Amino acid sequence: MVQAKTELRERARALRRAGRTYDEIVAELGVSKSSVSLWVRDLPKPPTPPERLHRMREARWVPHRREQAIKRQQTKLAAANEIGRMTDRELFLVGVGLYWAEGAKSKPHKLREEMIFVNSDPGMIQVYLAWLSLLGVEEDRLQFRVMIHESADVEVAERFWAELVGVDLSSLDRTTLKRHNPKTSRKNVGEDYRGCLAVRVRRSADLYRRVEGWWYGIVVGADRQSERMSGLA
Repeated sequence: MVQAKTELRERARALRRAGRTYDEIVAELGVSKSSVSLWVRDLPKPPTPPERLHRMREARWVPHRREQAIKRQQTKLAAANEIGRMTDRELFLVGVGLYWAEGAKSKPHKLREEMIFVNSDPGMIQVYLAWLSLLGVEEDRLQFRVMIHESADVEVAERFWAELVGVDLSSLDRTTLKRHNPKTSRKNVGEDYRGCLAVRVRRSADLYRRVEGWWYGIVVGADRQSERMSGLA
């Protein structure tokens, strides 16, 4: 009996030296916490292991992060409600800016007046297609092509984009696969990664020129508005 108790005491002291907490020693040896305290109280308190410190910090931050997540969502919802129902003119102007920011553009050294829009954001694609519909672009003039890393789930991505734009899988152009580079540390991974969707408008040279003109008109209009505001100051 005495020998067993001595063995438990020595094991408790060894565990304490190894950095274990009282609760962990109690759980492992099946003795009371008061016994553990008596056996190891002369030993210096071991430093907290880095992984335990990390868990403790994370636990302290959980309420704050939850509060921030709620505030973030509330701000987004309030901002969304500020938009309300868009007029055709508002959608028209948004679409022009959207294309000029994200769409393919002709260059002096490479003249290519063609409407091609590529994006990974489903919302961007939906707004762009709504804009094209507003402009009277027929659906049969649209071509869709998925662009994605070959290491991703290509079939899932193709189904996702086809469903989003409302077309059959068979109507998608052949998917463009980006070769995997093991040396590159990619961030766009996981179940939510679906690559990009390229939307091409056939016979779109005239439309492209109009978009370029519309954008120029927006720039001039914004400049005049800035001058008016400066004059009022």
